[in-house]
Amino acid sequence: MKSLSARLNTRRRRPRRVQIHIEDGRFEIVGMNAWYSHWRDPYHLILTIPWQGFAASIIGAYLGTNVIFALLYLAGGDCVANAAPGAFWDRFFFSVQTLGSIGYGAMFPKTVYANAMVTIESMSSLIGIAMLTGLAFARFSNPTARVAFSEVATIAPHESVPTLSFRMANRRSNQILEAQVKVYLMRDEVTAEEQYVRRIYDLPLVRSQSPSFALSWLALHPIYESSPLYGVTPEALVETNCTIIVTLSGVDETVTQMMYARHAYAPQDILWNYRFVDLVYKAPDGDRYMDYKHFHDVMPLQ
Repeated sequence: MKSLSARLNTRRRRPRRVQIHIEDGRFEIVGMNAWYSHWRDPYHLILTIPWQGFAASIIGAYLGTNVIFALLYLAGGDCVANAAPGAFWDRFFFSVQTLGSIGYGAMFPKTVYANAMVTIESMSSLIGIAMLTGLAFARFSNPTARVAFSEVATIAPHESVPTLSFRMANRRSNQILEAQVKVYLMRDEVTAEEQYVRRIYDLPLVRSQSPSFALSWLALHPIYESSPLYGVTPEALVETNCTIIVTLSGVDETVTQMMYARHAYAPQDILWNYRFVDLVYKAPDGDRYMDYKHFHDVMPLQ
């Protein structure tokens, strides 16, 4: 049994470096998987790769399985009836028929060895179909958010108080129930012991919850003296590498499952003394409508 020091030395030899790259005020983390091995968590990998990768993985596994069993049938010699001697493709398509429980009857096993391989392949087929069904269902049933965030945030007086604001919109025709928005400020600081830290502060909103999020939502954070943004200048936001993180959660009324959305604002995304263009218009007949064409538009204060 390895000693504690030997195990620690083994772990230290593994690459664990994660690079934090800052460009234009945006954080880019390079090497986040330094602590993580996809081979130890294939289920998470299959659920997170794009659909193109998922389809390629299924096709690759299917073809690879048939190739393996075709080679096993070849290794058994003349064990498949009506298959040409030494013909790989005859064995390959016999494996396809067996794996899919097709059974045309033109080719069939005629030795104990071939029947054993067919038994193993049939069991593999049952397990593979069950796994594929579960993975496909997990991917389809995973709720995804279709929430648009304004490209910029603004800081301007609102009710005579400097206020950070940004907009969100639900891009689906259904509603997000019990929607909740949380806003955080992340910035670099130096402690009294002259240690570099990345601090996270909560930014309370005027309204952080909504029973139903259907159209748009203007989030407002008043910058009172208690706010971590109080007295901050645009230059200070850049110098301290500030980032404003927004997370939205709620229940998708269609699938009644929790969904999440996230957005980040860098210092250059925050405009001072600007306000958002109003989305709500009143028609001559008295009806009101929303024009999302101006969702990202802002205008300077007069």
